[in-house]
Amino acid sequence: MLEAIAAIERHLDGNKSAFARDKLRQTWFLRHLQMVGEAARALPAEVRAHAPEIPWPQIIGMRNVLVHGYFSIDTETSGRPPPATSRL
Repeated sequence: MLEAIAAIERHLDGNKSAFARDKLRQTWFLRHLQMVGEAARALPAEVRAHAPEIPWPQIIGMRNVLVHGYFSIDTETSGRPPPATSRL
């Protein structure tokens, strides 16, 4: 999980327009986000319970969307978290 997060962070540059044009980098990010979600899903519940401040259900849900809903993924972001009522 930490390796996938580090891989994403290595390629952050804050340039949204460059990211929007770079399909390879978008795919890189999506793949590593999938790995984060898969690793979170594989953690036993008792381990996740030690860090209740982490939104485990949302992270796992994001992985499900990335893996199964790939035709509906929107790479555009406002930089703000989604509203609490949205489903990941």
